Amino acid sequence: MSTVSMAGHLRPFKDYQARHFLWEVSEDGRVATIRLNRPERKNPLTFESYAELRDLFRDLAYASDIRAVVLTGAGGNFSSGGDVFEIIEPLTQMAMPDLLAFTRMTGDLVKAMKKCPQPIITAIDGICAGAGAILAMASDMRLATPEAKTAFLFTRVGLAGADMGACGILPRIIGQGRAAELLFTGRSMSAEEGHAWGFYNALHTAETVEAEAGKLAHSLADGPWFAHTMTKTMLNQEWAMGIDEMIESEAQAQAVCMATKDFRRAFEAFAEKRKPVFEGN
Repeated sequence: MSTVSMAGHLRPFKDYQARHFLWEVSEDGRVATIRLNRPERKNPLTFESYAELRDLFRDLAYASDIRAVVLTGAGGNFSSGGDVFEIIEPLTQMAMPDLLAFTRMTGDLVKAMKKCPQPIITAIDGICAGAGAILAMASDMRLATPEAKTAFLFTRVGLAGADMGACGILPRIIGQGRAAELLFTGRSMSAEEGHAWGFYNALHTAETVEAEAGKLAHSLADGPWFAHTMTKTMLNQEWAMGIDEMIESEAQAQAVCMATKDFRRAFEAFAEKRKPVFEGN
C-alpha cells in the first residue's frame, strides 16, 4: 500500500502499514527502521517483499517526516537472500520475458535505494548473503557485528556475479580486485575483512549494533538533512561524470544549499556560540 495518494504531495509516513516486513518510526518521527522479519528462515526475500521495498523506497521521496532509515534483520541474521522455494524454484520454470521482468524489478529496488533522499544505514548481524548482501551494498553506510558473514554467492547457484549492480557498485566500495574475488568465488567476506576494506563503517557487538545504527541515523536526522539529501545525490550522480562535470555539479548543489535558511541558521548559531537547529528549508 502506497502512503502517497497523489504523486508529488508530501505527507507523513509514520503510519505506513508494511505487509512483508516491519516498519517502525522513532518517537520524534524522524528515523524509520525497516526490519526484515522472517527469522526462522534467516529473513529471506520474496517476490512480494522485493516489490514492497522497491515501492517504499521510491515513495520515501515524498515523506514529510522521515529523515533517515535504518535497515536491519530479525533474529540474529540480516538476510539469506532470495527465498530458495519462493523465488529460486519458480525462476527455474520461467521463460525469458518473465526472468527479465524479475531481474529488472530487483534492479529497480537498488535504484530506488540510491535515489531515496534519506540516508540508509544498514545494521548487519549473522548471515548477509545474495540479495541480502546487495541490500547492504546499496545502503549509504553499513555497521556490522564481528559475527557478520557477507557473501555475494550468485556463482554458487550457477549465476553471474553481475546481479543488481554488484559489478559496478561493489568495486567502488572495496576496490576492483577484492570485488572480483568475492563475485567470482562467492566466498564469505568476514566482518574483519569488510571493515578493513571499507565495506563496513564500523563493527559493534550484536547487542549494540542496531542502537549504534539508530544513533547515527538520529545524528543525521538532527543535522542539515536537506543538505544531506544533496550529498547523497552527488555521491551517486558523480560516478558517471568527468572532473569538470563533477565540480560544476557540486558548485550548483552547494549554491542551492547556501540559499536555504538552514545555512543562515548555522551561521547565526555559530556567531552566538550555540548549537544550530536545522529545519530542512
